[in-house]
Amino acid sequence: MPKILMIEDDLQQSGMLSDYLSAEQMDVVTCANGNDGLSRLQRESFDALILDVGLPDMDGFEVCRRLRAFSALPVLMLTARGDEMDRIIGLEIGADDYLPKPFNPRELLARLRAILRRAQHSSNSAALHFGRLEIHEDAHSASLDGQTINLTAYQFDLLSILARHAGRVMSRDQIMDELKGHDLDSFDRSIDVHISRIRSHIEDDPKKPRRILTIRGTGYVFARQQD
Repeated sequence: MPKILMIEDDLQQSGMLSDYLSAEQMDVVTCANGNDGLSRLQRESFDALILDVGLPDMDGFEVCRRLRAFSALPVLMLTARGDEMDRIIGLEIGADDYLPKPFNPRELLARLRAILRRAQHSSNSAALHFGRLEIHEDAHSASLDGQTINLTAYQFDLLSILARHAGRVMSRDQIMDELKGHDLDSFDRSIDVHISRIRSHIEDDPKKPRRILTIRGTGYVFARQQD
């Protein structure tokens, strides 16, 4: 039974969602503000976080920033705001998915299950080595110069897909076909945002990438020779 932390100050909504997810065989713990939520995250182990942007003590973006300093826990952000920039900010700071209010609880459940599947996914393939960069698919982790890279589950899957097809140009549609279980539109900037985030971790100079290269008008290619 997945253990989910929900940080939501609307007690009526958190109660409704908690009951709904519990009926779907999920163990839900709720907090009403960011500080209490971060405290629980540091003390306890969870499988995913449902995080509201509009919290009374700090916004959900700040909670996500602080969480990413010590954990790659999958994060589904909720917001009453529909501005595209809010979504991009959420993804840039490490959220795995983003759902604007109002929403259908069934859609939240589907998105939550998708990020849980990605986080729990593992394969028996050996580590992929690209110079100083290593990708361990069985452990769902990556390292550069022996130091673990703090990627979200979504970002790790995206990196793995590109690395498994090293040297091959992949369009956004092809990437999404491999990212099964994640509902993204081909014109959505989400993939570009996550690529930028991954580059900030694995490139010596993200503005002049040598590992993940952009092929203008087509997509991306993961370089075979990098160092």
